[in-house]
Amino acid sequence: MTQSLILHRRGLLMGAGALALSACSPQTSEAGEGQYAASPYRRVSDADWRRRLGDSSWRVMRHEGTERPYSSPLNDQHARGTFVCKGCDLPLFRSQWKFDSHTGWPSFYDVIAANIGKKRDLAIGIPRTEYHCARCLGHQGHVFDDGPRPTGLRYCNNGVALKFVSA
Repeated sequence: MTQSLILHRRGLLMGAGALALSACSPQTSEAGEGQYAASPYRRVSDADWRRRLGDSSWRVMRHEGTERPYSSPLNDQHARGTFVCKGCDLPLFRSQWKFDSHTGWPSFYDVIAANIGKKRDLAIGIPRTEYHCARCLGHQGHVFDDGPRPTGLRYCNNGVALKFVSA
């Protein structure tokens, strides 16, 4: 094999590897995470997060876990108000956007877009879109395109990653 062919193949493989890595990197939503890049919540240690959040919320928010379906009291929260990130109190959802998806997790058809970031998730072998709090980077859940009108989206959120603030 000639030297130029070997270099060409190596270049193609390196380019393919870089493309694969870029597909795994976080992507920001509209206004996204840029405005929160200097947030002090980004400097909190994992041990401090565990103390602040408790074990179940820490597992979900800091290690991208999932709570058991139908285990969140927020499934039955129907009062007027705002659902905020449990890690940093950043508003994520308005109560009027909540709907019963029959999945066992609090679900919303819209989100305060400037307050979340998104990334591609291949953890279960199927491409999904993970979303997280733009300020503290706490994992919230996944967004799917099987929701109701007007957006057609379903933000499937872990209840242990949210707090409800009454209007």
